[in-house]
Amino acid sequence: MDNNNAVNAFAALAQGTRLDAFRLLVTHEPDGLPAGEIARLLGVPHNTMSTHLATLQRAGLITAERQSRSIVYRVSLDSLRDVVTFLLKDCCAGHPDLCAPLIADLVPCCTPKEKAHA
Repeated sequence: MDNNNAVNAFAALAQGTRLDAFRLLVTHEPDGLPAGEIARLLGVPHNTMSTHLATLQRAGLITAERQSRSIVYRVSLDSLRDVVTFLLKDCCAGHPDLCAPLIADLVPCCTPKEKAHA
């Protein structure tokens, strides 16, 4: 990721509703959410949410796929990885021991959730 792509990603996330939508979509991976459901969950008018989702999509942070009458949005996990890597790739000037606590904080968020057995 170059500086321009990083700036575009950060600019897209530098607005409260877009950041909330992005974080909501992260929690709904891998299935994603329809645009209307995102708007409902965040209490945002549909047309406003569409504008915000388009901004996130132009920045490459989310993808959209038509499924029947709905458009389902998903986080681009590759782009999320690129943004995080961009921020951390030169972390701690080559002293990985200094970055260990930061990396440790990221690990619990990515553990698989157990599926409930019915």
